[in-house]
Amino acid sequence: MATALIVGSTGLIGSQLLELLLEDDHYQQIIAVSRTPLPNTNPKLKNVLVDFKSFKNKKEELKADDVFCCLGTTIKKAKSKEAFREIDFSYPMLVAELTKALGAKQYFLVSALGASKSSSVFYNQVKGEVEEAIKGLGFESYHVFRPSLLLGPRVEVRAGEKSMQKVFTAIDFLIPKKYKAIDSIKVARAMLFFAKQQKAGNYIHESDSLQAY
Repeated sequence: MATALIVGSTGLIGSQLLELLLEDDHYQQIIAVSRTPLPNTNPKLKNVLVDFKSFKNKKEELKADDVFCCLGTTIKKAKSKEAFREIDFSYPMLVAELTKALGAKQYFLVSALGASKSSSVFYNQVKGEVEEAIKGLGFESYHVFRPSLLLGPRVEVRAGEKSMQKVFTAIDFLIPKKYKAIDSIKVARAMLFFAKQQKAGNYIHESDSLQAY
């Protein structure tokens, strides 16, 4: 029986992944890091309340076998490139460094389609940089998930995203599989599937392959 830690558990993928983790017998405890209390009262859930600026102060409560990072924002919401980089690079890296030092074996990162450190698009560049930086830490098993536009019950409605979802759905038959919009639950299911495989190595899962879940 293993222990899982999840950050970003209130987001679209994270909230669905949290439910899957709690329902699965593979894990005896789920540690969910959040800034405010989660409404879930499942006895397997340990909700650690923390601001990422003081994340290291909670390290004794964050020991886990598998780590799931579902953090992510947009530059518009973050309000600056610097703030975006803090959330999408610094925080996932901080989680990786701390949990690796505490003995975590597997790390699962939600990235984005087109992620590349050499991209001319700042968003994709940061995603690519954090992918590579975490890879360099040497987890026994490291998986990166690169979904296309996400479909699903997002609590926070991002400006322009709802209309984009409608467009992608309407012209779905014209879009190559790699770029098709994807239901968030498929990404969550894939993360749990690969976690249970416990296969050593570094892996990147593109959006087209995630459609199977």
